[in-house]
Amino acid sequence: MAESIQSMPLSAVAILIVVMLYFLVRAADVLVEGATGLAYRFGVPKVIVGATIVSLGTTSPEAAVSVMAAWAGKPGLALGNAVGSVIADTALIFGLCSMLTVVRADRFILARQGRLQFGSGILLAALCYWAWYTQGDAASLGRPVGALLLVLLVVYMVVSIRWSRQYAAVSTHDDGSDGGDTRSVLMTAAMLIGGLLVVVASSHVLIEAVSEFAVRLGLPSVVIAATLVAFGTSLPELMVGLSAVRQGHGDLLVGNVIGADILNVLFVIGASAIAAPLPILDFGSAIPDLFLVLHLPAMLLVLGMFRIFVAQATRVGTFSRWMGAPLLATYVAYSVIQFVVGRG
Repeated sequence: MAESIQSMPLSAVAILIVVMLYFLVRAADVLVEGATGLAYRFGVPKVIVGATIVSLGTTSPEAAVSVMAAWAGKPGLALGNAVGSVIADTALIFGLCSMLTVVRADRFILARQGRLQFGSGILLAALCYWAWYTQGDAASLGRPVGALLLVLLVVYMVVSIRWSRQYAAVSTHDDGSDGGDTRSVLMTAAMLIGGLLVVVASSHVLIEAVSEFAVRLGLPSVVIAATLVAFGTSLPELMVGLSAVRQGHGDLLVGNVIGADILNVLFVIGASAIAAPLPILDFGSAIPDLFLVLHLPAMLLVLGMFRIFVAQATRVGTFSRWMGAPLLATYVAYSVIQFVVGRG
């Protein structure tokens, strides 16, 4: 695909970007309709659908990039991509979308899913800092760590299903799904799966086209790597989030962000570490321990802020719009620091 785009005239690349953006937006709308339709049909909270089925699909670009990078002998990319995606999902996507609308906060689900989200980030940071403390310059996350994370992934999925059943038994809350939806289960499932496939495929083509367009315009490679590629793998979550907000399904936005964060740790890093040990220090960069001094602290800061906001929101029933501002500001600051350090 990359070779085909590189052979296109610049005008054709620009047209391809516009076309892929259209398909991405339309597919995200279909995905959200299918997900909310299934949630209504089976009585599953939309936040659980977002945290499991939808997030599994939207994190597939991160998984594909990271696992293939590990197989190709570039395992350092896998760890940075996963952690960067956690930061982008929580700070950029939730921050931006929550500023656009008031999002409902369900105490039963978020108190549980939120703990897993924060706990997975703490676990990853602890594993990385412990590996650096015990292994020094050769620090890496090996296959035993990958196996542990994948086992925890299975536990997470099982627990999520159990929580959804408990929720259905104790809750009388209207989940907000459209009770007038007359589509069959098969149709809504096809919309969900088809939407996921088109979102992932169009996102891949779009980021290749945007990267090529940037290269043709003479942008430095470090800027492209630090912004476009990292942002591109989180593009499905962003489009699904915006579509969910636009259609009034804020629960799906929250669930997708939380689920994507958990899966970036347990699924993406776990599968990548199975493929190849993931080095923590990058001696090809200006600051070898940048991952330890910038990326992990930024991830912990963002997850900590989000955890505080979840605790406040579940007490009153909604996330306040102002909560998105500090998250978004943190993402901007993180991106600027990356750019400055990368140029140095």
